[in-house]
Amino acid sequence: MSEIINVTRSSMPDYEEFCAEIKDMWETHWLTNMGVKHQTLEKELKEYLDVPYITLFTNGHLALENMLEGIGVKGEIITTPYTFASTTHAIVRTGNTPVFCDINDEDYTIDVNRIEALITEKTVAIMPVHVYGNLCDTEAIDRIAKKYGLKVLYDAAHAFGVRKNGVSSAAMGDVSMFSFHATKVFNTIEGGALCYNDGKLERVFADLKNFGIHGPESVTYVGGNAKMNEFCAAMGLCNLRHLDEEIAKRKVAAERYDERLGNVKGIKLNKRQSGVESNYAYYPAVFDGYKYTRDEIFDRLAAENIIARKYFYPITNSFECYRGRPGFDVDDTPVAKHIGDSVLTLPMYADLSVETVDRICGIILK
Repeated sequence: MSEIINVTRSSMPDYEEFCAEIKDMWETHWLTNMGVKHQTLEKELKEYLDVPYITLFTNGHLALENMLEGIGVKGEIITTPYTFASTTHAIVRTGNTPVFCDINDEDYTIDVNRIEALITEKTVAIMPVHVYGNLCDTEAIDRIAKKYGLKVLYDAAHAFGVRKNGVSSAAMGDVSMFSFHATKVFNTIEGGALCYNDGKLERVFADLKNFGIHGPESVTYVGGNAKMNEFCAAMGLCNLRHLDEEIAKRKVAAERYDERLGNVKGIKLNKRQSGVESNYAYYPAVFDGYKYTRDEIFDRLAAENIIARKYFYPITNSFECYRGRPGFDVDDTPVAKHIGDSVLTLPMYADLSVETVDRICGIILK
């Protein structure tokens, strides 16, 4: 039986490197509560992402929920259904209302030409989603937000390390959320972060993630618990050292896919954005008019122990948990529905060999 090739595989440092990084924890016994590893990772991420402020969290979803609470928005938030469940759930769970804008069919991010028509007196923010390492049209979104006095809160889970004309994705909008889940380009096993330019938010986010505790005898805010632990921070410190090398390896695999599948009728590949340094987070292929459907390709790959992913499918405005709610209608976002029904993310990770890419492409083209 051939080896199983998963859609992604977590990047990890050498075992000895991780052991060396965590060794002093057996001396300090400091495992959580913003210890040395946490503080060091925060500092190094500020430098890597080129942002003045960053707050680390247990995971990306709690970062999203705390972002919405900390910013203090309450009302309608314009977003897209072409995203992971977390984006929509965070909006709903914080008492806000998602208003779904369709995506464009070029890079699968929010269609900026459709945003203004969705703005009402109840609109408080725009939450666009960077997808697959593709960045939204941030300039157009900023113009719209300023015109109507709206916050811009990016779900940047797919965009760690991405730059546009030299500007870090972390510096875009009012706040950008990153996920450091094990499947992401940069991982801390589990983790997440908020990046922002307004220093006043630093205290707010600290209160939200640590019970509002200001000292041993001072609790000034009704906060929760969303602190990153020291083991996760240590993994992040190790992985950050090798990140540029890991992205370079992903690029090699992506370019091989491009070479093999780029001129095949009925297969639409992820178009590289001008001026954007991608992180090659995922490799989406849209099967539209190909000799086999997306689902047939999925099954053919699975039969060969190659696990692709229908990502994003289903789109969030079609989830069972939202069925019957006003505003959750897939017919309102036809492009997102079509791409969701047709897309397959093929295996993509740093250690994916060119030979394995050739094998995957061979099955698709056979």
